[in-house]
Amino acid sequence: MRGLNTPVRQMRRKVFEEVAKVAYTSTSESLNSDIEAIPYRLVNEDMENYRQSVYRKRAVVSERVRLAMGMALRPEDEPVHLTAGIEESNISEKYYEPPLMQVIPSACAACEENKYEVSNQCKGCEAHPCREVCPVGAISMVDGHSFIDQTKCIKCGKCKAHCPYDAIAKKVRPCQRACGVNAITSDKFGRAKIDNDKCVSCGMCMVSCPFGAISDKSQIFQLVRALKEGGEIIAEVAPAFVGQFGPNITPRNLKAALMELGFKEIYEVALGADIGAVAEAHHYVNKVVTGELPFLLTSCCPSWAMLTKKYFPDLVDQVSQELTPMVATARTIKKEHPNAKVVFIGPCPAKKLEASRRTVRSDVDFVITFEELQGIFDAKNIDLTKYDTESSFHNATGAGRGYAASGGVAAAIEKCINEYYPDVDVQIEHAEGLAECKKTLLLAKAGRMNGCLIEGMGCPGGCIAGAGTNIEIPKAKKELNTYVTKSSKQIPPKELEEIVLK
Repeated sequence: MRGLNTPVRQMRRKVFEEVAKVAYTSTSESLNSDIEAIPYRLVNEDMENYRQSVYRKRAVVSERVRLAMGMALRPEDEPVHLTAGIEESNISEKYYEPPLMQVIPSACAACEENKYEVSNQCKGCEAHPCREVCPVGAISMVDGHSFIDQTKCIKCGKCKAHCPYDAIAKKVRPCQRACGVNAITSDKFGRAKIDNDKCVSCGMCMVSCPFGAISDKSQIFQLVRALKEGGEIIAEVAPAFVGQFGPNITPRNLKAALMELGFKEIYEVALGADIGAVAEAHHYVNKVVTGELPFLLTSCCPSWAMLTKKYFPDLVDQVSQELTPMVATARTIKKEHPNAKVVFIGPCPAKKLEASRRTVRSDVDFVITFEELQGIFDAKNIDLTKYDTESSFHNATGAGRGYAASGGVAAAIEKCINEYYPDVDVQIEHAEGLAECKKTLLLAKAGRMNGCLIEGMGCPGGCIAGAGTNIEIPKAKKELNTYVTKSSKQIPPKELEEIVLK
């Protein structure tokens, strides 16, 4: 479902829009009542409803409002008001408190975790190969059709593989299937539950749940409050932005719209990617090629880095210590504007947790996704086609902008190595999706990738396919390719290497 404009996504966006409106218009006296009104404004008897009742849908929206305000879900067994804790959220300095990803119990449909079931496509054929291949005798004929006894079934899938009519369905919980680290379990009611010790906050479960039962916390309310207060607030925009806010929206359109919201300046995160590409090229040549390190793992994807630290702690030393593009750009901004608040705008929920790390907290003040930013634009009725500026973002190279797609990080580093160290042969490996990333790290641990520069992306497709994006992945990839190709410079200049290495 990633990238599709489903009713679930539409409701998420409406919640962001309504929370942003409250942040813009409410007073201290009206704040509580304005928040309480949101579920009633968004859910009424006249709208299309896929829940058992309008009351359940309102309950779900209420929890989404709390998460969008940066607050925790309410407990199911205690009488907690919708606005409880609002005092702690009604400040621009409030930050994310883990866990970031949350399952809304009232929204979860308690999908089957793993089950084979005979559908009405069964013809009751005389050969009944499904029954013949079952190793435990779990299949019998009932009323002329195959029937699987779930108490005996061992989930081997042989029946499905041999059915000539494809009449046997494998039911897997969508969020669980999307999770590459097996962090989705079940509570005592059979509803999805996230094991936070395993979760790396990639958000793939969130965009794969067809009931919208999983959501993440947001700083949208606090950011709008900060913009209202004035002061120097600067945006750094990830290169995956292209195409995310509508067809033919240029960097100049986006820059002008952001400045209309109150941002004082706009930087391109691809600047930090250029810095990272140069630094990691130097690191590879001086650490891996010389044999000091067996291989080098890139570090720009926080879910990839978190995966390594949680599941392969003995490989942590092989993760590049260079700053991620978000942090490198933020520190550049803070040097030029020491009193500014920096807002990272990108496609990735995991960046929210990266920014909350002690070593990063002073550099990045807010993190919002493209989806959340669109909610702010909607709240202010901003049509990006109506805004334009004379200048675009700060100039970055095609290599840095290419970080947004899977394989782009390694490609950028390889280009830098080929340019700066022409006599060095580069060995590249890259993986996308956490399941593939785990396999790659297992191979690396076994010594099968020595000498390699290894890129990992938590989201299949890379940042352009992140959980906080607005458009279909193929369209995003096409837009990014065009943006990269049209860049006036394709690789960082030699002078940048000298600056980075000082």
